[in-house]
Amino acid sequence: MKLLLDENLSRRLVPFLQHDYPGSSQVALIGLESASDTVVWQYAKTNGFVILTRDADFQELSLVWGQPPQIIWLKTQNPSRAVALALLLKHRAAIEQALIEQGLASVEISGTPGF
Repeated sequence: MKLLLDENLSRRLVPFLQHDYPGSSQVALIGLESASDTVVWQYAKTNGFVILTRDADFQELSLVWGQPPQIIWLKTQNPSRAVALALLLKHRAAIEQALIEQGLASVEISGTPGF
């Protein structure tokens, strides 16, 4: 599963995600910095990405347009890169079960990784 990080998540996370989420990228790294949510949505859909975001916009688009792409909504208050990474790694099995095995349109991750 490859992730497309929304603009609200650091591009510096991408190298650390490659082992567990190979092929992942961030919108600025693919030339979509400041692009509309619709453009990002279409790019993710066309290129087989799961969108990772910290806001509700893509969740709402998912309710209207369905899938693909699927959404991971990181519901935390301004997480550091380390916290965001730890949450994604900690919940990887649950994310895969929800999105791949169950075919859900979205999954929400909240809390702290338990440092």
